[in-house]
Amino acid sequence: MMYTVLWTPAAEQELAALWLAAGDRGAVTSAANSIDQLLKQDPEVRGILCFDTVRTLVVPPLGADFEIVDADRVVYVLSVWENTP
Repeated sequence: MMYTVLWTPAAEQELAALWLAAGDRGAVTSAANSIDQLLKQDPEVRGILCFDTVRTLVVPPLGADFEIVDADRVVYVLSVWENTP
């Protein structure tokens, strides 16, 4: 069953700032789209459990923290950051 992926306002602002500052905006856009797609199905197996119910997923050049609300079939992206070596 599919989940709805929602980005919190803070995560949306972080993503916008990362996109504006990126040397490769296409890579940021692609990573954000991949995060959405990966979290739509079986989000509980994506990334690693980081703290309590918050999981972390890395799709270079981005990293994202997210939380799953199974009862509502919703995944909330809580924050996003640049994750490059």
